Amino acid sequence: MSLQCGIVGLPNVGKSSLFNALSNAGAQSANFPFCTIEPNVGVVQVPDDRLMELSNLVNPQKIIQTTVEIVDIAGLVKGASKGEGLGNQFLGNIRNTDAIVHVVRCFDDDNIVHVDGSVDPVRDKEVIDMELQLKDLESCEKAIDKYKRAAKGNDKMAIKGIEVLETVKNHLENGKSARTAPVDEDYWHYIDELDLLTVKPVLYVCNVDEASAKDGNEYSKLLIEAVKDEPAEVLIVSVGIESEIAQLETLEERMEFLQELGLEKGGVERLIQACYKLLNLITYFTAGEKEVRAWTITKGTAAPQAAGVIHTDFEKGFIRAEVINYNDYVSLGSESVCREAGKIAVEGKEYIVKDGDVMHFRFNV
Repeated sequence: MSLQCGIVGLPNVGKSSLFNALSNAGAQSANFPFCTIEPNVGVVQVPDDRLMELSNLVNPQKIIQTTVEIVDIAGLVKGASKGEGLGNQFLGNIRNTDAIVHVVRCFDDDNIVHVDGSVDPVRDKEVIDMELQLKDLESCEKAIDKYKRAAKGNDKMAIKGIEVLETVKNHLENGKSARTAPVDEDYWHYIDELDLLTVKPVLYVCNVDEASAKDGNEYSKLLIEAVKDEPAEVLIVSVGIESEIAQLETLEERMEFLQELGLEKGGVERLIQACYKLLNLITYFTAGEKEVRAWTITKGTAAPQAAGVIHTDFEKGFIRAEVINYNDYVSLGSESVCREAGKIAVEGKEYIVKDGDVMHFRFNV
């Protein structure tokens, strides 16, 4: 799947350094604004202990992880919605993504310039929010004008569209993002048509100093308090540490480094998994001697469409799916034992695939 998370934030907050740690793609990172102009795209493997557990049982020739795309978008500044600092281009890059990873600076360092002269994570977060909201406000106003012209002919859909978008407009004018607008789900399609920036789900990343990597600091606490009423998750990550970890060659070295810092998991691993969740994605598995593989689907996908991720013929000629619960597979140790124990469910076209299902598809074309 080609769903993307876009990394955004003010200049010099650690976006490109985080992207480099995520993808090892070598995006340019420097101590001045607008270092990143064109967005860098990295395809990142999603860590999943379940895939490794299945592989240990099956001992396949190949192990294939699922992936998520991460986009490094240049730093926004005040006035971006009006074109400041190449703002229109950067906002367009955000529009092309499916979810937002908002990196906020939560560390002091006199050697790294802050565009506003001081560290204030709440102010910085609000700057980005305001620019996205102003751009959405512009989109709403244009759509309302269009509906008003159509409403002159007593077009009921246009009249309802005006009502819905006026609600969103008022919400944005009050400094709130469109994703929290009080609009009934039945009328949300009016909003979807506009592809608004602040509709996208968001994950906040507090970029802290090394000493604060485990528990955060006063800056990160301020941000957590500021977003407590938003439908958003907050991660504490030390991008400096993650940059060091990315340079280590073996898993053993990385784990030892983390243990020395008192961390169970690296920030990069937690961030990738959080992005996957943010995009509303889940994983199912196929397991055989040739390969054990993780497949990405959107939550709520039915069996035929899930099969189509492997090959379009699987969806076209779908007959049934044989499904093993992951925990049953691991506890019993193999597909054959699961079959003998009656732990393989035969499911039809209406079956909604669950996260962690181990599947085998029957099809005919």
